[in-house]
Amino acid sequence: MIERTISDYLRRLGRQFPVVAVTGPRQSGKTTLAKAVFRDFSYVNLEDPSLRREAMADGATFLLN
Repeated sequence: MIERTISDYLRRLGRQFPVVAVTGPRQSGKTTLAKAVFRDFSYVNLEDPSLRREAMADGATFLLN
């Protein structure tokens, strides 16, 4: 991946806040950027209906898995 100038800014935000949102148009590299910047974090795609239902039913337990 190309090193983005926003990467350092995202890392800094990640240290300051418990949640950071990356928004933008479809297919612009948001997920790729987030995965590269926050390598030590898990990734879950909530577009999967079964995962989304599980997260909505019991969010605290879902986040522990």
